[in-house]
Amino acid sequence: MIKFKHKLKANINLTIIPTLLVSLSLVLMSGCSLNGINSDSTWQQYRPSGKITKRHEAGLVAIYDRIYLLGGRGIKPVDELNIHAEHWRSLSPSPIEIHHFQPVEFDNKIYVIGALTGQFPNEKPIDHVLIYDPRSNEWTQGATIPENRRRGAAGVSVYNNKIYITAGITDGHNGGTVNWFDEYDPATDTWTVLEDAPYVRDHFQTAVHKNKLYAVGGRRTSFRTGELFELVEKHVDVYDFEDKTWSTLEAQLPTGRAGHSVAVFKNNLIVTGGESGANIKAHAQMEILNLNNEEWMIGPSLIQGRHGTGLVVVNEKLYTASGCANRGGSPELSSTEVFEL
Repeated sequence: MIKFKHKLKANINLTIIPTLLVSLSLVLMSGCSLNGINSDSTWQQYRPSGKITKRHEAGLVAIYDRIYLLGGRGIKPVDELNIHAEHWRSLSPSPIEIHHFQPVEFDNKIYVIGALTGQFPNEKPIDHVLIYDPRSNEWTQGATIPENRRRGAAGVSVYNNKIYITAGITDGHNGGTVNWFDEYDPATDTWTVLEDAPYVRDHFQTAVHKNKLYAVGGRRTSFRTGELFELVEKHVDVYDFEDKTWSTLEAQLPTGRAGHSVAVFKNNLIVTGGESGANIKAHAQMEILNLNNEEWMIGPSLIQGRHGTGLVVVNEKLYTASGCANRGGSPELSSTEVFEL
């Protein structure tokens, strides 16, 4: 616990003290050690040769020393960043429009599950798994997703050779946010329904650390009621793969937002970017959950706030690219940022 040495004057409005203490503690954390993350580092513009395709509601995933940017509204090519050559190049476009998804790497291929397709606000969940193989630069159609478990804007992560799909939304941006939790086994094309997560959410990402899955942020999108950005979810749900149980952390995400990006480095869960009803510009904040003591810390903000993209760790560096600079759909970005961990 952080202790404050200065006494508060008697004329301070006591109703603001809890908020003041939280704000001060978060600011002070930014000056402390960031649990193995380089506290002197800042986000830098990364300017490799080649170009990336502007896009948002897309996915970012790393395979070894290559980073892949794929999907987004409209049919877009896969963009590949070669870290050693410092070069972006465009590869095959997706066979259909795919957006609002978190891609994962499995067996050196990229799996797209829990994605949407179509136009706002009536997007539909894709009804099958899509697989991209960077080695052959080819897309293939995978297994059919059970009709009663289809949704998009879901969190997707891999653990012990299984793919886990958390929450999401069933009816585009109209509504239908769920707290479903499913397991997909790519080896057997088996889909298993698991226990629901504690909180419903969409437009978010999950991450796995050791034997636990973390569902962070997101919102309950409801175009029908005029609440696209406002109903943010700050609770952090945790699934223990060993105990097969859900729990919820006491420490909530400091900045409520959706469309953000999540990554894990050492014993830290890192959250960047996102959008909310709080401001028109996309969020630039980087907030770090220390997974040892389950406390949040403040890291350096992105140069450019962005939502609708991803965050990856390659060679102890964080990368993010593209996305959207304002909440909603424009302007789309073509920049890449890097953070030395």
